[in-house]
Amino acid sequence: MNKPKKINRREFLKLFGMGAAATTALAACTTNSKPTEGKKPHEEVPTDKMTYRKHPKTGEQVSILGYGCMRWPTKEAADGKDEEIDQEAVNALVDYAIAHGVNYFDTAPPYCRGLSEKVTGIALKRHPRKSYYIATKMSNFDVIDKGLSPKESFDTSVEMYRNSLRDLQTDYIDYYLLHVVGIGKGVPTLKERFFDNHLIDFLLKEREEGRIRHLGFSYHGDIKSFDYMLSRHDEFKWDFVQIQLNYVDYRHASGSNYNADYLYAELDKRNIPVVVMEPLLGGRLADLTDHLNASLKQRRPEDSIASWAFRFAGSFPRVLTVLSGMTYMEHLQDNIRTYSPLEPCTKDEMVLLEETAQMLMKYPTVPCTTCQYCMPCPYGIDIPGIFAHYNKCIHKGYMASSTQDENYRSARRAFLVGYDRSVPRMRQANHCIGCGKCTQHCPQEIDIPAEMQRIDQYVERLKTMKD
Repeated sequence: MNKPKKINRREFLKLFGMGAAATTALAACTTNSKPTEGKKPHEEVPTDKMTYRKHPKTGEQVSILGYGCMRWPTKEAADGKDEEIDQEAVNALVDYAIAHGVNYFDTAPPYCRGLSEKVTGIALKRHPRKSYYIATKMSNFDVIDKGLSPKESFDTSVEMYRNSLRDLQTDYIDYYLLHVVGIGKGVPTLKERFFDNHLIDFLLKEREEGRIRHLGFSYHGDIKSFDYMLSRHDEFKWDFVQIQLNYVDYRHASGSNYNADYLYAELDKRNIPVVVMEPLLGGRLADLTDHLNASLKQRRPEDSIASWAFRFAGSFPRVLTVLSGMTYMEHLQDNIRTYSPLEPCTKDEMVLLEETAQMLMKYPTVPCTTCQYCMPCPYGIDIPGIFAHYNKCIHKGYMASSTQDENYRSARRAFLVGYDRSVPRMRQANHCIGCGKCTQHCPQEIDIPAEMQRIDQYVERLKTMKD
């Protein structure tokens, strides 16, 4: 992790590299929180003003807004005991996105508890194949430390690849990624998953034969893994790389993340297109503290708070597309407005966002991005929901440390009532037994059982406070 470092206005602008050249070069998943007010909601959403970025290898035009298919809407299952993906709602969102210029759809075998590829494939199959680009991933986490032979590891991984083609109902994949490079033990894990079993040779052959049109990787965690992959760029000729980039992680990455200014610069110098994930930092940049919200609203009153993060990510000329997991139509419409067309952040706005990031770093939030790789919990705990509520209360000032706090009554009530409303009681932190099965899958390397215990202790302390 890079330690946060303060930076003055001149230094920031120099490091960011924004200016006339970047502006000329412009011609590319949110949470399940309730929709927020978007940009000019009374206006019609443009259908013909989407900003596109050209891929340097193929010349294809990719919408700067990419659809992250990790958080599709759900509905109550027929048995009334669980939820299932609402295919009709997914179809409506996909139809709307394509009609308004979105053409990049990003999924993966584990998303939506293993159902995202199939659901996404059903929705996309209703449109001409050349009207959209599909991105999916080699998510072969299960081959790690299982004692599999190289052949067993290879066979398991190839089966996943073929299942992706089948579930997506396509005979080729436009953008294929080696998923979450950097997890586990870093480079040794990376080699076990992709190199020692010769899987990379198979995928390169698939690219050569056209069943994979672009081959890249997504990065989380160990920076040595990122550097290792780029050290072999001349050999593998990566077509794109997916990184976490937002105005906090740009220079203030936390947990296992690495500052995005370094990641972006390394890709930029090699002319590798960048796909952005977590532009909203797991939804935390969609709604800030009241003070910070007011500061951004004063500058652009009609824009949503989330739009600032999307404009920031899109302002980098090497960025091909920015992914957003849009569960609600309101989110989709707001993001389309933001990018139809994109207005790159000005130098002054970049400075304002850096100042905002520095203020946000003062709040001790859990670095969860609600990616849901930790789910499902074998004991039914809503891990992302608990973290989302906790982080929201920190941002909103709903954290009562003692009865001496000036607003402790209102803060205590807001936290406890909101907790019960957002997370069913049987899925709250007090039911965590500390099995640790979630931790091994967390790209942010959060000690989830420890955080569950800490939050549960805080909840119990709140309950003992007297009104």
